[in-house]
Amino acid sequence: MMMGQKTDCRKDCQISSHLRDVPPGKFLMIRHPLSDEDFIREFSDAELPADTRLKTETYLLYPGIELSYNYFLGDRFRFHHRHKDCVLSIDHCCRGRIGWEMKDGLSLYFGSGDLAFHATDKCADSLITLPLGYYEGLTVSLDLSVLRDTLPELLRDAELDICALCRSFCGEKETAALPASPRIGHIFSEVYDLPEKMRRPYLRLKCQELLLFLSMTGPSENTVFDSFHSEQAEIIRRIHDAMTSDLRKRYTIEELSRQYLINTAALKSVFKSVYGMPVASYMKQYRIMRAAELLRNTDRSVSEVASEVGYESQSKFSAAFKDIMKILPTDYRRQYI
Repeated sequence: MMMGQKTDCRKDCQISSHLRDVPPGKFLMIRHPLSDEDFIREFSDAELPADTRLKTETYLLYPGIELSYNYFLGDRFRFHHRHKDCVLSIDHCCRGRIGWEMKDGLSLYFGSGDLAFHATDKCADSLITLPLGYYEGLTVSLDLSVLRDTLPELLRDAELDICALCRSFCGEKETAALPASPRIGHIFSEVYDLPEKMRRPYLRLKCQELLLFLSMTGPSENTVFDSFHSEQAEIIRRIHDAMTSDLRKRYTIEELSRQYLINTAALKSVFKSVYGMPVASYMKQYRIMRAAELLRNTDRSVSEVASEVGYESQSKFSAAFKDIMKILPTDYRRQYI
């Protein structure tokens, strides 16, 4: 992958402001207990790549229910954590994209606005990939062994069956995800920008709202997208690296299918799962974002930039640039002179 684009994405992303107190290669964990005790702040001793910075901030909301804000910058890293076997994790992605390669050879990728579900014993020792270089989201962890007997009052009044809820979304597959929707967006629209004083009471309400919503909605066969084998994800990353290493060269799906021994349907499906867009749409955006970087940071002519990112025709390049950036390349460059 061209690191220039990823680095630029990281600078522009709001997540960086949450990681000002995290040095490169470090993982900061902050934990707020149920009591009025002071929060716990410590760095993990996990070994991480030098360009990776991680931070989680966890709030215990009720016995058996906790919520963590997650801020990640990096490419790929190992993630170790200890959980009971009977804990269900519900993850919401605010921005970026994330993929878990779990035990049993399964991978699950999701992006902005999506909800993902998995049993935490599946990811106790997993390889995490950030296809866009960054991820911000939150995790609701449900300890079923505790919640069977001590549901919060509102959920008891609603006669919520927490075990049935967990089975409906994970069941035998143990991992699943729901794509972004207006109803999911409504639940999470304000939880990422709360004043500290209001966080715990507001998160308690929102967590219960989420569980009631899921109990009423249930998974739909038409909307749930599934995990796939990690070997397929690795092939797709190699294909991605090949396509982005030299943007002057253009590949067809059929060429890539033959070269990497993956059928065309799987290639298109898994690529969209990993990177969040169809191959052609992703590469168009990648080329234009790289072109924008060259226009900002070099004195190359528009025609030279167009050629470097794979456009033989300057007029086609200008049209594609305007489609993505909503401005012509010449006008875009003027903003940075």
